Amino acid sequence: MEQNPVNLFQEGKVLLIDKPLEWTSFGVVSKIRNLIRIKKVGHAGTLDPLATGLLIVCTGKFTKRINEFMAQEKEYTGTFTLGATTPTYDLESEPVNFKSVEHLTEEQLHKATTAFTGEIMQVPPAHSAIKVDGKRVYELARQGKEVKLEPRKLFIKEFSITSIEMPVVHFKVVCSTGTYIRSLANDYGEALGCGAYLSSLRRTRIGEFSVNDAITIPAFEEEIKRIKADQSLKG
Repeated sequence: MEQNPVNLFQEGKVLLIDKPLEWTSFGVVSKIRNLIRIKKVGHAGTLDPLATGLLIVCTGKFTKRINEFMAQEKEYTGTFTLGATTPTYDLESEPVNFKSVEHLTEEQLHKATTAFTGEIMQVPPAHSAIKVDGKRVYELARQGKEVKLEPRKLFIKEFSITSIEMPVVHFKVVCSTGTYIRSLANDYGEALGCGAYLSSLRRTRIGEFSVNDAITIPAFEEEIKRIKADQSLKG
């Protein structure tokens, strides 16, 4: 009879998953829940579908630690595309408001990051999961309703441009929880006067956990098969 790896995960495990492109964070949790066959599974910090990288997933008794992980410092790498904006601040929507970027120098691109380091105030994107009057802001935005979101205080420890291939700039950001990299892209483009949107994003670290130690969904599936096979032999 097929054994079930439930007991191994009920006691609590912290799984480091490398979230694939176009998967929702909830989709990853749902997949893992189905594989290990327990209901108590949650993630520590949403990654948008167009982002990849480190997603901490907690099972069983370790779901109590989710808030602890969510509060930790995050590190991201990715790209901003200059010379246009999008309503969602990323590629979930079509670029508009095209402007020339030919006049921008490398010095300007590097210098503009300094306004966004240290303690800053940031307005979250209109297309975000924040709730206003019990409704998700992105749902209201899709209905064409305008919602005024208040700026939030956050801390950006590092914001650097790592390489430039105009109109695309590669960046690295180390920041506090609650930072929206999409908003940072939009604000950075505004500061340069040409507009910008987030064109790729990868979360590389949460606290001391690195994406280098994370496993893919297919690798996790293989691990579960191996555990079941071991249990069958013992059973």
